[in-house]
Amino acid sequence: MLLSEHEQPTAVHYRILALTWAGWLFDFYDLILYTFLLRLISAELHFGRETHALLLGASLGATALGGMVFGYLADRHGRKAVLQWSILTYSAGTALCGLAGGVTSLLLARVLTGLGVGGEWAIGHALLGEAVPPRLRGRFGALLQTGAPVGVGLAAVVGSFLAPVIGWRATFILSGLPALLVTATRRALPESDLWQVSRSAKAPRAGGRRFPPSLRRQLVLAFGLAVLNMSSYWLTFTWLPTYLVEERGLSIAASGLRILVVVAGELLGYASFGFVSDRFGRKPAFSAYATLMAVGLVSITLLWPAIVLWPPLLLFCLWLVGFGTGTWSNFGPMFAELFPTTLRTTAVGSVFNAARGVQLLTPLVVAVMARRYGLGGGIALAAGFALAAAAWVWLLPETRGRRIDV
Repeated sequence: MLLSEHEQPTAVHYRILALTWAGWLFDFYDLILYTFLLRLISAELHFGRETHALLLGASLGATALGGMVFGYLADRHGRKAVLQWSILTYSAGTALCGLAGGVTSLLLARVLTGLGVGGEWAIGHALLGEAVPPRLRGRFGALLQTGAPVGVGLAAVVGSFLAPVIGWRATFILSGLPALLVTATRRALPESDLWQVSRSAKAPRAGGRRFPPSLRRQLVLAFGLAVLNMSSYWLTFTWLPTYLVEERGLSIAASGLRILVVVAGELLGYASFGFVSDRFGRKPAFSAYATLMAVGLVSITLLWPAIVLWPPLLLFCLWLVGFGTGTWSNFGPMFAELFPTTLRTTAVGSVFNAARGVQLLTPLVVAVMARRYGLGGGIALAAGFALAAAAWVWLLPETRGRRIDV
């Protein structure tokens, strides 16, 4: 019996969830930590916003290549081994950031981090999606996705409270420790039995091509959804800590605490999305959450002067921004359900991370818009992308409860 054929989740299912969750937590932590260290890095290396935008964009752009390369390798050599390679890659990149002496070396380190980050997400979600019973796939995928807000929260705590004490270099070096997670992964994580079956059966690729015509429309539509959702997210979170400090006058600590309110919303949004999507469908759930994020974004930017007069309302709107990012819990299960096993990590890794690679431009867009409209104006643009994603998802098929075959 395959793991996905069990009626109830077993200890093996929870072990896979725990290890892939930890890998994704530190993956996202390493990617976003830089945004909480901007001011400290600038104080030593004298970088302007455009330089930071380049470095942030480079790491996001590198995730596209990482997703394609590691995804392809995982379809050929297995989920387990390649997941370990990706974790080692992003951990090494993060540690090397602490040793950088200038723009060039820091750029190379951020690119290395991005390569590893791009590989981990698709492999972890594919492995979990292939193991979990169809009726539970949405909620298990959502629980895996909660690693992202926990990673943001950890980055907020480390960047806001630890980094000012030990310095940004020591913070980066210390953040390379997730490489130790590979030891636990090697010992306790099973290989995908569905991938093993497909490999032993030597299942032919449809039409003998990497991406047969029947999948191309789904690839394009999935890519569009990922681009819109990611644009909304990265337009917001790349500059949100800096926006709260520089344009709204909060201290670094106060900004960090406000970010933790957003993180609290993210945790509930990510976790609840799986139950909502398993009950009502992937598409209705996605549209609802994306719309709520748009409402929160407009509130904390364009309507800031009004809501700041009532602190509980401000905190609620920040929380709402986080809750709306629960849309991320849609991508792992839905994308796993869209593509066959022989192409799954290649397709999911390529689509998701190519979309993330497009985000090379989003830090630059906000930096340019900030010259005229301030950081708030750039972040407000994210609301439009959130609403566009809420509409775009209806172009894709509903996949709730779909059985994953070889």
